Amino acid sequence: MTLTTRVKLSTMMFLEFFIWGAWFVTLGTFLSKNLGASGTQISLAYLTQSIGAIIAPFIIGLIADRFFAAQKILGILHLAGAVLLWFASRSANFDGFFPGILIYMILFMPTLALVNSVSFRQMKDPGTEFPPVRVLGTIGWIVAGLTIGWLNWEQTGQLALTFRIAAIASGLMGLLSFTLPDTPPLKGDSKTTLTDVLGLDAIRLLRSRSYLLFFLASVAICIPLAFYYNFTNLFLNEAGMKSAAGVQSLGQVSETLFMLLIPFFFVRLGVKKMLAIGMLAWVLRYILFAFGDVGPNYWMLIGGIVLHGICYDFFFVTGQIYTDNLAGERFKSAAQGMITLATYGVGMLIGSLVSGPIIDAYQTTEGHNWQIIWLIPALIAAVVLLLFTILFSDKNAVNKTVAAEEELISVDPINPAV
Repeated sequence: MTLTTRVKLSTMMFLEFFIWGAWFVTLGTFLSKNLGASGTQISLAYLTQSIGAIIAPFIIGLIADRFFAAQKILGILHLAGAVLLWFASRSANFDGFFPGILIYMILFMPTLALVNSVSFRQMKDPGTEFPPVRVLGTIGWIVAGLTIGWLNWEQTGQLALTFRIAAIASGLMGLLSFTLPDTPPLKGDSKTTLTDVLGLDAIRLLRSRSYLLFFLASVAICIPLAFYYNFTNLFLNEAGMKSAAGVQSLGQVSETLFMLLIPFFFVRLGVKKMLAIGMLAWVLRYILFAFGDVGPNYWMLIGGIVLHGICYDFFFVTGQIYTDNLAGERFKSAAQGMITLATYGVGMLIGSLVSGPIIDAYQTTEGHNWQIIWLIPALIAAVVLLLFTILFSDKNAVNKTVAAEEELISVDPINPAV
C-alpha cells in the first residue's frame, strides 16, 4: 500500500468505531436518565444491533458484493446514518427514538464488513498489513469513551450530545468514503445462488460434533454478554463512578493488549482451554461487578472492566481461529459470517430479550439491585462453561482439524456428489 492509502484506511477505521463507541456505550444511561426508558425498552434499543447483524449479510451478499463499489455504499450508508443520529439526539421519548435507531443499526451493521472489504482489497499481505490499520478502530472507540468522560456528559445529563458528535463523525466518514480506493464488486459466476451469496454452505460445519458444541456455546454465552453491553454504563453511573464511559475504555485497552498475546497462548493452551478461560473470565467479571462499589471495592469494578480483554479475545478471537481452521479455503468467509450471525445476531438478540425484564424486576426506588442482577449472568455463564468443559473435545481442533474434517467439508450435504 502507498502511504496515502494507509492513512485513508486508518482514518476510515478510526471513524468507523469512533461513531459506534460515541453513543453505543452510554445508550442505556441516556435512555434511562434522559428518556425515562425501562430496562425492557433499553434492551429493545440494544436489540437493534442484532437485527442489523441478521440483515447485514443480505445487504452485503445481495447488493454490495454484486452490483456496487463497496466504498460508495459505505459513503451512502454513513451519510444517511448521520441524519438519523442527529434526529436521535432530538428525541423526546422512547417511542420517537426507537424507530430511528432501528433503521440506523440496519444501515450501520453492514458497514463493519464493508470497511474490512475495502481494506483487504488494497493489501497484498493482509496478515501483516491489516492489524496496524484495524487497531485504529479500537483507538477510535477508546477516544470516544475518553471524550465523553472528559466532557462529563454523563453526570450533567447531556448524553444527547453523544449522538450529535457521532452524527458529525458519520458525515465525515461518508465524505471520506468517496475518496477511498475503488473497490468494485468482484465478477461472480452467473450461476451463483442465494445459498452461495449468503454463505449458507458453511452450515455443513455443524455436522462436526465439536464445532456444533462450540457453535451452541457461542450463542449461549452471548446471553450474559448482553447484560454487559446493555447495562454496564447505567450500572457504573448509578454506582457513582465518575467518567464511567472513559473508565470503560480500559476494556478496549485490555482487548488490544491481549490480542497481541493470543498467538502465544493459543499454541500453548489449545482451543478448549482458551475458550474455557474466556468463559471463566465472564463469570469472574460479573461476580466482581456484583460485589464491587466506588468505595473500598472500587478495584472490583476496574477488574471487571479490564477482564473484557480476556472475555472477548480468548473466546471470540479463538473461536474465529478455530472456525477458520475447520472451514478450509472454500468456506472461510461464509463460516466467519455464520458465527458472527450466531453471536451478534441470534445470541445477542436472545440476551437482550432476557436481560431487560430482569433489570426491571430488580428495580428499586434508588435505582436497581445490581448485586442480584449481575449474579444472574454470572450463573448463566458458569452453566455454559460447565457444559462446554464436559462435552467439548478439542483433540482435532488445531493441527488435526483440517485433516480430520476434510471429508466432511468437501461433501455437500444437499448434493453429496459435489
